[in-house]
Amino acid sequence: MNRIDRLFGITTLLQSRKYVPAEKIAEQFEISLRTVYRDIRALGEQGIPISYEQHKGYFLADGYFLRPVAFTSQEANTLLLLDSLVNSLADKSIQAHYAAILQKVTAVLREPQKARLEQLTGHIKMDLPEYGGGSSDYLATLQSAISDQHIIAIDYRDKNGLTSQRQVEPIGLAFYNFAWHLIGWCHLRRAYRDFRLTRIDRLTATNLPFKQPQHLSLTDYIASLNLPQAV
Repeated sequence: MNRIDRLFGITTLLQSRKYVPAEKIAEQFEISLRTVYRDIRALGEQGIPISYEQHKGYFLADGYFLRPVAFTSQEANTLLLLDSLVNSLADKSIQAHYAAILQKVTAVLREPQKARLEQLTGHIKMDLPEYGGGSSDYLATLQSAISDQHIIAIDYRDKNGLTSQRQVEPIGLAFYNFAWHLIGWCHLRRAYRDFRLTRIDRLTATNLPFKQPQHLSLTDYIASLNLPQAV
């Protein structure tokens, strides 16, 4: 990657997150920390308002927005490949959002790029075991609840077919054994639990904030169990 592309990439990365540590920039672009500092200084000299907060990282000033000017054919092809993954592994709520994203990307492509993308359409196929994930509409709502740290209410059937009402503080979503699982703090059991999405009969976003002051990360929870089993 040449320096101009890297500087653009760093700006895009900063725009996509609230804070970005220098170590993260170095890792993503495979450069040294000294090069990161030089690049940040060069961006500042070009008028891009980058600030730094100790223990958090670099960030762009509020109100600054770098509009993407174009997508390469390879980037568009990657999104088309992801479309196959989304349609195979996500539910209807996510599929609808991704279809809108792909439509927006296609709209800004030049005509030769659109022609190449249309040529590729229909030439990618995924053959995966059925897992029932496409029958729900919960992934988008759960993503919002996780990011907003809001409690959700669910009617849940366990593996024995018994139904219970739960209030859950969701900490993450995990996909394994060809099924989506919600990991969260269950108020009823007063412990972390693993809920298989296909066993959720009803889900409601309550907009109530989490009651627990701090939660395990999803990575730490899964590591502590090796591989969680659905309740």
